Amino acid sequence: MNQDDFRFAANITPSLAARWFIPLTDTMNKFGIDTGLRQAAFIAQIGTESAGFTRLSESFNYSVVGLSIFGNRLTAAQREQLGRKEGEPALSPERQMAIANIVYGGRYGNQLAGDGWRYRGRGLKQVTFHDNYLACGQKLHLDLVADPDLLLEDVNAAQSAGWFWDANDCNAFADLKDMLGLTKRINGGTNGLNDRQARYQTACKVLL
Repeated sequence: MNQDDFRFAANITPSLAARWFIPLTDTMNKFGIDTGLRQAAFIAQIGTESAGFTRLSESFNYSVVGLSIFGNRLTAAQREQLGRKEGEPALSPERQMAIANIVYGGRYGNQLAGDGWRYRGRGLKQVTFHDNYLACGQKLHLDLVADPDLLLEDVNAAQSAGWFWDANDCNAFADLKDMLGLTKRINGGTNGLNDRQARYQTACKVLL
């Protein structure tokens, strides 16, 4: 796969392709993402996770209705209080922090006040939660628990996506062309499934 192949497979601009080609190909080489099927699935999934290779940090700028994505982790009253109302500008950092701390607090190693925001999604895969930051950091030889913003650096952002892919045996799903199973493994549900499948079809046309 050359840079133009990557650009068209990911359906991104030339500047984004130039930015991400080396970090992504190094990551794929390191983690055995080494066939057209695997590369197409990887590019598609992280394309969705990162809003087309443009976003490295999770946003909590949700509308009241949009907060329903978190199910019962927020009460109706909390959604109404914290969510963005019609005509309102983007949520303040304080309200976004409050949302993150509620929906991610007390889970997967998030124990201290503020851990939900501190260990929100970062990197091309949106690594989330203290325990995943710890495990990812150990694999990449980075102290991500102390400095989670290291995943905002391009090389680390890409490598963290490769770590998650490898740690969760995502190649097995890619080899079977099982985008539904792969999405559930990556997302924990089926959020963005249509986008992931569309990106996958685009990537397959280039890489297969």
